[in-house]
Amino acid sequence: MSNHHLDLMEFTDTDIDAIETKAPGPSGSLPLTDEMLRNSPSGHLFGLSQNVGMGWQPNKLNGKQVLMLSTQGGMKDQNGDPVALGYHTGHWEVDMLMKEAAMEVHRAKGVPFSAYVSDPCDGRTQGTTGMFDSFPYRNDAAQVYRRLIRSLPTRNAVLGIATCDKGLPAMMMALVSMHDLPTVLIPGGVTLPPASGEDAGKIQTIGARYSNDELSLKEAAELGCRACATPGGGCQFLGTAASSQVVGEALGLSIPHAALAPSGQDIWKEMARKSSLAVIEMIEKKWTTKDIITNESIKNAMVVHAAFGGSTNLLLHIPAIAHAAGCDIPTVEDWIEVNRKTPRMVSVLPNGPDNHPTVRAYLAGGVPEVMLHLKELGLLHLDVMTVTGKTLKENLEWWEHSSRRAEMKQRLWDADKVKAEEVIMSPERARERGLTSTITFPVGNLAPEGSIIKSTSIDPEVIDEDGIYYHKAKVKVFTSERKAIEAIKSRDIQKGDMMVVTGCGPLGTGMEETYQLTSALKHLSYGKYVTLLTDARFSGVSTGACIGHIGPEGLANGPIGKLKNGDIVEVYVDTHNLTGHLHFLGTENHQVSPEEGSNILKRRRQNPDIQPSEKLPDDTRLWAELQKVSGGTWKGSVYDVDRIIEVLRAGEKALENELVTVNNK
Repeated sequence: MSNHHLDLMEFTDTDIDAIETKAPGPSGSLPLTDEMLRNSPSGHLFGLSQNVGMGWQPNKLNGKQVLMLSTQGGMKDQNGDPVALGYHTGHWEVDMLMKEAAMEVHRAKGVPFSAYVSDPCDGRTQGTTGMFDSFPYRNDAAQVYRRLIRSLPTRNAVLGIATCDKGLPAMMMALVSMHDLPTVLIPGGVTLPPASGEDAGKIQTIGARYSNDELSLKEAAELGCRACATPGGGCQFLGTAASSQVVGEALGLSIPHAALAPSGQDIWKEMARKSSLAVIEMIEKKWTTKDIITNESIKNAMVVHAAFGGSTNLLLHIPAIAHAAGCDIPTVEDWIEVNRKTPRMVSVLPNGPDNHPTVRAYLAGGVPEVMLHLKELGLLHLDVMTVTGKTLKENLEWWEHSSRRAEMKQRLWDADKVKAEEVIMSPERARERGLTSTITFPVGNLAPEGSIIKSTSIDPEVIDEDGIYYHKAKVKVFTSERKAIEAIKSRDIQKGDMMVVTGCGPLGTGMEETYQLTSALKHLSYGKYVTLLTDARFSGVSTGACIGHIGPEGLANGPIGKLKNGDIVEVYVDTHNLTGHLHFLGTENHQVSPEEGSNILKRRRQNPDIQPSEKLPDDTRLWAELQKVSGGTWKGSVYDVDRIIEVLRAGEKALENELVTVNNK
């Protein structure tokens, strides 16, 4: 910073005599009618005054009103250079999408409005207390979006423009809850990878690799500088941001071939314009969101998620979207059925087998290309409606024969010399390349409510010829992510170790994302031989033998919170049949059966070192309790208002009875 200082005694830059105290106001007159003045709410009339006060022409006030909500962050000058930074590339360029969409509304003689609820960056908050606000933020943002929509009573439709890990799921939750309004989702696209360097997922491990002498200071500095090669869009891998874009399109909430477009480019801007046309047609034809988001479209989204090999965080977000839409909430059994039936057929970062960036998945055909394969397998509900006003079947028929499809694939070859069918494969080709279905849900005496592992991400070298990952070892228990990453950086974790990180569920840390750990294990030479068990969650780019969402969490008297250093734990994951278990089997000197192990854990007390973080914000503590009584993480960590009110009233009554009992003594 410079040595400039503020002298409150010397305000001399402004001509005080130039201060105005009145103005003539906009010219013209409002397009009022007798009926409006007699019957319209005063808010509608005053809204017209506000509109012209902001510069809108009075003779253009009668068009259909389209509210555009976005996650925009940061501030640019007229050249597009930063005046104030945003939190991440994902919301840095969405203002460009807003403008493209708004201009299309202008051309249709509509009246666009815009409002903003920005979002945090999970990459920026990794390993910090900022992560304690990450997952709870989603519910907060969805709530504010809904309030903003309702606070513009004259809106005829809503466009939602969002990109990343929490802002995009929040936007979808808000849009699908507007059952009687037309809504369309405009995904914010992806950033490009550097021509030479590392992607934004791998680059987050430079600290761990440097600490283990696997990277020099010069390499870390130079690679880190290049990782985000373009200024806008979600990260280049199929993490939560990209997976959420895919799911939004699979729901029918976005126009075809919208997800994963390269941010800032003409093809990306075109998508915003076409999305505006879609919502305008929805207004004219009186199509609404409830026509699009149904139990069948939710199922389609689950199937497409599995086919892409998407982030496990979507197992938290899709149930929340279903809840907001008034649809059936998927159960664990539903997820298991979908993942068993659906082959993974997309080869991208971080799962591979070839680590293509997401922009290549877009050029290879994106969501509609994957859906064509799923259609042939009979795994999709093809009669669902989409925001195009056409059924999914009709959209796919267009895509299959479109020149756009062929041109995109040709561009992928011309630009990167990559064949589209090596990024989005046929089911037969995917099997030949060893791609397996996405997610396994291990149970057992350590996870009676269940757990999640992205089984596609386990290194093939540690999976046997039958597709089995097996690890039995003494555990090293950590009661915070900070202690666990310190152990990795100080080389206390070795090949063959099994790490347990507990106390990091909703009650402990807001269910923080532990990508700092999983990424370190992926990119350290010995990491593939280490198993991680936790009641926290993982980033969508996480890979390896990492099992999360273990329930109940340690602070809810879950078995994982009763493990001690040196306990024997067995991990078994069948990556072909998507079955698995996590069992505590006693100690090295006294090994027991899973049933005996369960009884021992029931008698054990919770690890006394497990406590909610002393820095856990009150906002997050409240969120944790509200989502807990609403069904917890396996129901999407939503707010079930009726259930919350029921519990509060029961608690009030119990306290009243307790007071009466005390007074009668």
